[in-house]
Amino acid sequence: MRDLGRIVRLQIQRSSLKIGEKPMRVYDPAPLLAVERLALGPDGALGEGPGGSWLVDVHHRAHPRTKNDDGVHGLSLGFTSHYALMRDRFGERITLGCAGENIIVETERRIAFEDLERGVALLTGDGQEIARLEVLQVAEPCRPFSGWALGGVVEAQVLKETLQFLEGGTRGYYCTGVGSGIVSVGDKVAALDG
Repeated sequence: MRDLGRIVRLQIQRSSLKIGEKPMRVYDPAPLLAVERLALGPDGALGEGPGGSWLVDVHHRAHPRTKNDDGVHGLSLGFTSHYALMRDRFGERITLGCAGENIIVETERRIAFEDLERGVALLTGDGQEIARLEVLQVAEPCRPFSGWALGGVVEAQVLKETLQFLEGGTRGYYCTGVGSGIVSVGDKVAALDG
């Protein structure tokens, strides 16, 4: 295993971050809720809420309005280095977690799909394995997030350039849980070698 970094943010989406009907949908990060612990499994994530209650992420297959009917978008993984790139380009509106990933890992370098294609292990601080994630695909950039990052409606060429900039995992990666476990802020993430 190759260490990628420690988890600095865990969160759930209580509802969709894209509002309205195509092609006029807009992005709103307000439904994001930072949590200290996530319960992960093959169906998605639950976030530990106030008083120890478990709240269902909108990508969990048990959510009444799930955005994960196909089982491919149950969890998502992002990196602080990718947020630094987005902040450099779009400014201070880009705050850690605004793109909606469930797990954000602190790292100094850009993480490519090839770094994750064999999956990742989630580990306690002392190296005990909690769970694994199968990294299924890049979270492709969308028009609503791109417009929001730019501060509103923009001309077609600027939107195209923005979508191209956000490709290649900048917006994170979609994963599915292999097994189940509870991860906490401060736990570690390692890429599997094979």
